[in-house]
Amino acid sequence: MARHNREGRGADQQGYAYSVNYQPDWLRLVKVTRMLDSGRQSTKTLFRNPADHGEALPGERVRTRLLSADQELDLEVAIGDPFRHVRRVQVTCVVPTGDGGSEEVIFTLEDDLGRPPGGSG
Repeated sequence: MARHNREGRGADQQGYAYSVNYQPDWLRLVKVTRMLDSGRQSTKTLFRNPADHGEALPGERVRTRLLSADQELDLEVAIGDPFRHVRRVQVTCVVPTGDGGSEEVIFTLEDDLGRPPGGSG
């Protein structure tokens, strides 16, 4: 049986704070990718699940919510996954910048937590 979501926190390359609402038996980490002024890409781990493996099988629905008040971001990803095949989800957002413009930010949600002893999937 799937367990209730947990709350975590993190900050990105530019210091924006995030709240992460996640499934403790599915989400391993959240990465955030931005383009730098130099044209290079920067990827940072925004949040890492403190558990090294799941305690129960995840539910049939993969769900994660990211909130950043400073960026006016409230994003929830929910995907039906009854056979537990989803391992990575990427979402691209356009968020406001401090100078009145906007920029593209890519969030990568990854699974890969070890399954509970005796668990399948």
